[in-house]
Amino acid sequence: MDIADLLRPNIANIKPYSPGRTAPIKLASNENPLGPSPLAVAAMQEYASQVLFYPDPVCAELKQALAEHWGVDPEGVVIGRGSDEIIHMLGLAFLKPGEQVIYSLPAFALYPLTTTLMDCEHVQVPSKDYTHDLDAMAAAITDKTKLVFMNNPCNPTGTYVTQGQMDTFMQQVPEHVVVAMDEPYYEYVDVADFPDSLGYVREGRNVVVMHTFSKAYALAGLRLGYGIAPPALAAGLKLVCEPFNVSSIAQVAGVASLRDPDQVERSRRLVAEGKAYLYAQFDAMGLHYLPTQANFIFVDIEMNSVECFDQLVQRGVAVRTGHIFGDEFVNWIRVTIGTQEQNELFINALREVLGV
Repeated sequence: MDIADLLRPNIANIKPYSPGRTAPIKLASNENPLGPSPLAVAAMQEYASQVLFYPDPVCAELKQALAEHWGVDPEGVVIGRGSDEIIHMLGLAFLKPGEQVIYSLPAFALYPLTTTLMDCEHVQVPSKDYTHDLDAMAAAITDKTKLVFMNNPCNPTGTYVTQGQMDTFMQQVPEHVVVAMDEPYYEYVDVADFPDSLGYVREGRNVVVMHTFSKAYALAGLRLGYGIAPPALAAGLKLVCEPFNVSSIAQVAGVASLRDPDQVERSRRLVAEGKAYLYAQFDAMGLHYLPTQANFIFVDIEMNSVECFDQLVQRGVAVRTGHIFGDEFVNWIRVTIGTQEQNELFINALREVLGV
């Protein structure tokens, strides 16, 4: 018998995640080049001898630290292997076959993957002005809609929806719909009108706010993220959480990272300075880019992004090609904001490739 005949039919439609190729200067995955807090490194080293024991299955210390950090009920905090696992939990806990999941295009890969995995209907709403078209997303909600993914700031564009826009959208969301507000780049936001997503949680709305330690806290290799929701909603997620899903090393690193008052500020300064430099360089080259609220910039290089990528890799720099986000972005690249040295090496390589 062909193994394919044993598989669930819907998973044949899953498009595997593409991590992309790498290079000595890796500006493709939105990692933090500063690295983790020294407090986190020390905590991991100190705890290394304790890995013979299973980790705390409920991540009690980390949940309490996050609850104090955000001023929320610890019973509403759910810890996962990156925010990716929180997305997976949302599917397992709430989605029944045939229900609808709404998300904007271009979409983070886990939204369509979870939708397909749970044998649900994809409702894909094209972006407007490079960000979520909230009016169209609200209009797409039906009696079959169960889950809406909101990626803010948006990946790959770096754009965002405002507090006012989100308030208007939330007023149109019925009680049978769960809204997942995915905010992995929250710590880099520098605008005053970014939504207070936790405000909806405190109101008891069916909202899960997802954050990660992978970006500003530079713990991507540990796979540590979390969701914050009203306790009753969080209880549903915990029912489908795998036992011992987060390693003890990740847990202690997360707690230590939160105790470092400088880690996020260091990361924010690096991105602000790098953003200003790259904006100026793109302006000088006459390239159109999108102002960003994240630690990456989406830029139209006016040539095929795959060809550009190959030539950049030959020069030791890896970026993310835009074609993976849709045919309309075939000439765009997404570049992570690195250290000043990395940014300069990238710009020099890009100038060579583009001949400018």
